[in-house]
Amino acid sequence: MADLYETLGVGRDASFDDIKKAYRKLARSYHPDVNPDPKMSEKFKEITAAYEVLSDPDKRQNYDVGGNGFGSGFGNAGFGFGDIMDAFFGGGQQRGPRPRTRAGQDALIRVEVDLKDATFGCERELNVETAISCTKCAGTGCANNSRPRTCDICKGRGETQQVARSILGQVMTSRPCNSCQGFGSIISDPCSECAGDGRVRSRKSIPVKIPAGVETGNRIQLSGQGEVGPGGGPAGDLYVEIVELAHEFLVRENNNLHISVAIPMASAALGTTVEIDTLDGKQSVEIHEGTQSGSTVSLRGLGVTKLRGSGRGDLMVHIEVTIPSKLNKEQSDLLRKFAQSRNDEPGKVSIHKSQDEGFFSKVRNAFR
Repeated sequence: MADLYETLGVGRDASFDDIKKAYRKLARSYHPDVNPDPKMSEKFKEITAAYEVLSDPDKRQNYDVGGNGFGSGFGNAGFGFGDIMDAFFGGGQQRGPRPRTRAGQDALIRVEVDLKDATFGCERELNVETAISCTKCAGTGCANNSRPRTCDICKGRGETQQVARSILGQVMTSRPCNSCQGFGSIISDPCSECAGDGRVRSRKSIPVKIPAGVETGNRIQLSGQGEVGPGGGPAGDLYVEIVELAHEFLVRENNNLHISVAIPMASAALGTTVEIDTLDGKQSVEIHEGTQSGSTVSLRGLGVTKLRGSGRGDLMVHIEVTIPSKLNKEQSDLLRKFAQSRNDEPGKVSIHKSQDEGFFSKVRNAFR
């Protein structure tokens, strides 16, 4: 067969555009509609065939390493580049039949938990659909207590061998047996329940204990609770991934919790006691006299349980002082008298150095 590059009149380092340009130029000269000469028609076929190979990156690469580029490998024996790799890296050696009994795959399921369950832990019952061992054939895949018979084609080896010609000479290659799909045996009487696979799909209930302190992304491994393998092989593992749901008014930060509480201006100035809801029930929080907006009160040990270690985080109570937007005449008069008693002149301000907004300010603003 003539060299394809020579057929198109280009070098081996020719670009796609060079190849395309050369083909168009030759095609205009040898096309049957332009030149009805039978010899020219054959030349046109050669040019077209060369272009089909060299314009396709995969076919061109195959041709450059010694293949014919037309998808049938080297020569007429069906020998391709992959066969050379097999010959050099073990493909020509006998690998033996594939086992029918194989380990099952791992499975992943996501479970949603609320903040309280994430803090204190809980137990769940998971209903999952998975592959279980076929009870009718006990996982063998064979009906009526029969057994797989040895494949007549590969004689139990699971593969067939053939001699192919290549640029390296004759090479022995191995391929999985088409008759038995590489198992070396054939199930003549497959189980009617599992169709010879040794397993069926079914739903089952699996208990799982979710430890205290988990958060979104944590995974719990349940060994042997995944899918049963083909041929009744051992089951894989089941991984339970935690998805923590957002709480109505509590915000989690690692093991600490944050809550925003708004109190009236007078209560902040005089001091008071407020009652808040926590994961441990209602708790009283003392607001000291003169508390400023943005202040924080820490309640020790009322946060999330530490997943690794002991104890719990804290509950951080962020105070927001509310200013009344509307006052009646009596309230205005009283407030003016209060300002006069403190010698607070109207329009008098104190300039403070600005600071970047911190995390807790952002948390507080999120609750507004």
